[in-house]
Amino acid sequence: MPKRRYLITIFGLVVVNALLAACSTAPVRGNTSAAIANRVVTVARRMVGRPYRYGGDTPGGFDCSGLVYYCYEQAGEPVPRTTAAQRRDAHWESIRNIHKGDLIFFKERGISSSHVGIYIGHGMFVHAPTTGQRVRIDRINDPYWRRHFVSVRRFPFMHE
Repeated sequence: MPKRRYLITIFGLVVVNALLAACSTAPVRGNTSAAIANRVVTVARRMVGRPYRYGGDTPGGFDCSGLVYYCYEQAGEPVPRTTAAQRRDAHWESIRNIHKGDLIFFKERGISSSHVGIYIGHGMFVHAPTTGQRVRIDRINDPYWRRHFVSVRRFPFMHE
């Protein structure tokens, strides 16, 4: 009987090891969509006050898509650099289903989805507005932004 008990114990350890190995593919950084969104929002809030710079994607200066690019990269999830590519790669969401980290697209100067911001919760978003201004937080329901709103989009890795 002791040999049988030994074999059962060994078999049990092999099974446990196999189960733990199968779990090793789970994210180790806590990369749930909520964790990513919180990191993106934290970075975006820290960029408030940074200058606008056409083509910029560093804290030295941002354009709107450069801000999105930088915040997601800092959160560990690289995304496309341009507004058009960000819109293309992110999936449409209802504004009623908006979550932190979602992208909000606007139509300015007659160009659809020409401006993008990051939703940070409570009806607010962070964006790099235009030349001569700084990264700031605005309300989605501000009359200007309501009038120019196009869509809410979410990257596939942000779907739970």
